[in-house]
Amino acid sequence: MAELLYRLGHLAARRPWRVVAAWATLLVAAVVAVLFTGVNLTGATSIPGTPTERVSERLQAELPGAGGGTGLVVLHTVDGQPFTPAQQAAVSAALQRVGGVEGVTQVVDPFAVAASRAAQEQQLAGGRAQLDQAQAQLTQGQAQLDAARAAGVPAQALAAQQQQLDQARAGLEAGTAQLSAGESLAALAAGIRTVSQDGSAAVATVAFGASQTAIPTATKDAVVAGMRDAAIPGVDVDFSSEITQNIDGIAGPAEVVGVVIAAVVLLVMLGTLVAAGLPILTALVGVGVGVAGAMAFSGLVEMTSVTPILGLMLGLAVGIDYALFVVNRHRRQLRAGVALRESIALATGTSGNAVVFAGFTVVIALVALTITGIPFLGLMGVVGAACVAVAVLVAVTLTPALLSLIGPRLLSRKARALPPAPQAPHRSPMSTGSAVLRAVGGIALLVLIAVPALSMRLGLPDGSSEPQDSTQYQAYSTVADKFGAGANGPLVVVADLPPGLDEQGRTTAQATVAQEIGGVAGVAAVAPVAVAPNGSFALFQVAPTDGPTSEATEQLVDDLRSMTTPSAPNTPLGVAGSASGNIDISAKLAAALPIYLAVVVGLSLLIMIVVFRSILVPVTATLGFVLSYFAAMGAVVAIYQWGWLGAVFGVHDPGPVLNFLPTLLVGILFGLAMDYQLFLVSGMREAFVHGSPARRAVTEGLHAGRAVVTAAAIIMFSVFGGFVFSHLAMIRPMGFGLAFGVLFDAFVVRMLVIPALMHLAGEAAWWLPKWLDRILPNVDVEGASLERAHPAASPGQPSPAPAR
Repeated sequence: MAELLYRLGHLAARRPWRVVAAWATLLVAAVVAVLFTGVNLTGATSIPGTPTERVSERLQAELPGAGGGTGLVVLHTVDGQPFTPAQQAAVSAALQRVGGVEGVTQVVDPFAVAASRAAQEQQLAGGRAQLDQAQAQLTQGQAQLDAARAAGVPAQALAAQQQQLDQARAGLEAGTAQLSAGESLAALAAGIRTVSQDGSAAVATVAFGASQTAIPTATKDAVVAGMRDAAIPGVDVDFSSEITQNIDGIAGPAEVVGVVIAAVVLLVMLGTLVAAGLPILTALVGVGVGVAGAMAFSGLVEMTSVTPILGLMLGLAVGIDYALFVVNRHRRQLRAGVALRESIALATGTSGNAVVFAGFTVVIALVALTITGIPFLGLMGVVGAACVAVAVLVAVTLTPALLSLIGPRLLSRKARALPPAPQAPHRSPMSTGSAVLRAVGGIALLVLIAVPALSMRLGLPDGSSEPQDSTQYQAYSTVADKFGAGANGPLVVVADLPPGLDEQGRTTAQATVAQEIGGVAGVAAVAPVAVAPNGSFALFQVAPTDGPTSEATEQLVDDLRSMTTPSAPNTPLGVAGSASGNIDISAKLAAALPIYLAVVVGLSLLIMIVVFRSILVPVTATLGFVLSYFAAMGAVVAIYQWGWLGAVFGVHDPGPVLNFLPTLLVGILFGLAMDYQLFLVSGMREAFVHGSPARRAVTEGLHAGRAVVTAAAIIMFSVFGGFVFSHLAMIRPMGFGLAFGVLFDAFVVRMLVIPALMHLAGEAAWWLPKWLDRILPNVDVEGASLERAHPAASPGQPSPAPAR
């Protein structure tokens, strides 16, 4: 591989404009593909086969219109006073127009519902008064008959009258039972309102024909435009996150700041604007091709809005670092007096070889996300892997071509005037006491930071996670304040009904089921919604007492699913809704995490054994990855679930951790951790193989690689850290977890703990059973064979593999 990359580097150096033209063509083709196929991203996630999905599929099949997605339009008066008749009329007219939008099946007018409910309450009250009056008349008639019997009137003469009274009493009892059922349902549904008690807020439900994850963006935009254009005086309009998921922009100012910081680090390290700008330019080209390709692919398959952003994050971070290692190697060789094209080819064959190997490990780890059996997560892994693969190709083709065009200007005039860099001096090993202190201190620090991960809860962000000035947050807050926290995440409950019921029987059965549901802890209100046309099941809306991401709502979903009803004692209740769906997705992801973690840990051990031909080095490398992973997750829990330093990171409403973040972080952080391990420890192995004592080799390898690892880690931290303040709620914890995972792994594990453990192990760190040594392939990641074939490659210090 090293020789092949050497030739590729030579070719790119000789034909630079052809390489540049090829990548420019690819970039243009990717952009054209986006314009041709269109972009179809969704902010919702789903997993086939979950209990929520099964209930939704049944509703779509047996109750047309009930399985589509929904969203809320939240209206409130500016002055906090009740809606005036004119405002109510204007709102109703605007909602009626929204109901005509293509893709919208129904819009529930809150004022019409409130009026209908008030009329129903009056009807129930009137019916109760009539029944009471009829009961009084029956009582009076029975008293008269009893008095006649006491006066000696023959029973036969009173038989007809008694029969009439008995028939009237039976009818009265039936009417009373039906009215009681209606009163019971009305009482249980009292907490589900469309207009707040003070009359200052109203909620309109918009029902869509498509499922929640398949609602076209154009349909959502038309709903928003229809309400905004109405411009009702004195009324503010907000929209729930189901309608206004902000997925249009994939990068904002914060992400740009991260790239600027990376540029500053590159300038400090490489010394010239040309050298600092080259890795950023090549990374942007790679990101453009990869992300544009992903966006074009979204026109063919359903893709979450997070997927191309993940490609952007990874493409930028690894693209900059991959180019950095090739550029840095070439720069050192130029200073050592190597000819320009020869230096480019050698840098591509050595550092480029390590880049290919490192990129391959990341690609394998990301593609392995498909084994979780979760489609959207597998697609995220494939897209992320594709962007990493593009970054690798850019590093070994476009970077050499641009280096050839730049020529010696890569070095500053001062650097070009300096004599060749001298051989790095031998360094003394660290003391044993220092090694023990480093190892114990570093491990203790990471364990302490990881403690919050023990209380991690998984979920998806809701309106409360959005910026406080966003319409999603305003809608969420208004609903919680005026209608109760549970109104932001109502549940849909399906209960089977016995066959052959008439209308009265169905009403009675609904009342019985509603009473049982209303008696469950955590239920604020329950209301019947519909009965299947064939009478096989009844549909209920349940308002929890707490918000959609609370532990109480999660427990409520479990409790409802474990319930049966007298009408269907062998069939548990079915539960659906956005809150239920998020709970199911989180449970499925939590179940997949240990399996995926085991696969990645096993992969780590195998790769490191092959690369370093050692047992102890792979074990410590893998344990270090596990430590940095759990420390990163502990930090995420402390910030986003517990709310620590919330003002710094914009966490105003702490909640569960993004449910796919732990699984995704395993794959990404594994690649980064193995990369840093490869870069630093390969330098230690090279020093050891060339005759340095084991403990001194540790120090020499650490000093040879720590400068570039530090720069690479700061760049990675800056790029990922820029996404911590993204405008997308899902992206912020992802950026945080990746940024601090890199921080912990590079600076604590790889540059503090691992060197200390290897010092303590001494020569035992490189022990390998002879039988295993014979069967293992010789993987020349560092390109040592290429250096021996081209002696001019030695620039005065070891050439380990790159980090990312």
